Amino acid sequence: MNQKLDVFVLSDGVGETALRVARAAFAQFPEMNTSYTKYPFIKKDEQLNNILNLANDKHAVVLHTIVSTEICEIINSFCQTHGIVYYDILNPIIGTFSQMTHQKPLRKKGLLHELDKDYFDMISAMEFTVTNDDGQNPKGFLDADLVLLGISRTSKTPLSLYLANKNIKVANLPLGPSMSLPEQLWQVDPKKIVGLTNDMNVLMKIRKQKMIAYGLDSRTTYSDESEIQKELDYSNGIYKKLGCPVINVADRSIEETAAIIMEKLNFNDYHKS
Repeated sequence: MNQKLDVFVLSDGVGETALRVARAAFAQFPEMNTSYTKYPFIKKDEQLNNILNLANDKHAVVLHTIVSTEICEIINSFCQTHGIVYYDILNPIIGTFSQMTHQKPLRKKGLLHELDKDYFDMISAMEFTVTNDDGQNPKGFLDADLVLLGISRTSKTPLSLYLANKNIKVANLPLGPSMSLPEQLWQVDPKKIVGLTNDMNVLMKIRKQKMIAYGLDSRTTYSDESEIQKELDYSNGIYKKLGCPVINVADRSIEETAAIIMEKLNFNDYHKS
C-alpha cells in the first residue's frame, strides 16, 4: 500500500505558484499517495492558527509562498516548534536577490498575478477556447490563433486549455469518418492548423480503459483496432488535404506537445511566464 502524505500549500495570494512547485517536487515520488490542500489568501488571524494546528495533527508537510515577513515568521516558527516538515519557497530566493542587487523587496503579495493586460488577455483566450471546444462553434475557427484537429483521445481539449493559458486562442475539432467537416475549416490558413495523431497501441489502451471506467465492456467499436485504423487513415487524409503540420502525441506530455506547437507555429512570443 502506498504511503499517505498530506501536503498543505499556503499562500497570501491565489496559491498557484506554491501548488505547482509542490506537485512538481512530489511527482518525483510516484509511489507516494500525496494529497494536496491549498489555502490561499492567508492572513494573520484565527484561520492561520487552525490551519497550522491541523497540519500538526495530520503530520502534514507545509509548503508556502508567503511574502509577508510577519506571517512567514509565524508559520516557520510554528513548524520548527512542532517538528513539522516545511519549506519556505520564496523567501530564500528573495533574500538572495536582495543581497545580490542591494535592493529591498516590495513584500507585496500577488505581483505575479496582477490584473494587467497580460492577465486579461489570458482570461480572454481561456474563454474563447472553452467556447470553441470540441467543434461546438465552427465560426470561431476564423478568429482562432490555432485550430487543433484530431480523432478521439489525442489530447485536443487539455492541450487547448494549456495553450490558452499562454494567451493563445484555440479552437479544436474532433475528426471521424462519420463526422462532417464544417466549411469554415477550409477557410483557415493551414499554418494555423495542427493535426494531432496517436499510436495504435496507445489509442487502444486508452479507449479500453475509458470503457472500463464507464462500467462497459472494453471490447467495443470505439476500441476496435480496425475501426481505430479507419479513423487514423481518415484523419491523416484530412491533414494531407489541408497541408497542415502533424504531431504524434504518443508518449508526450501536454507540455511537450505544446512546446512543439509553439515552436512550429512561432507562438513563443505569446508565452507569458
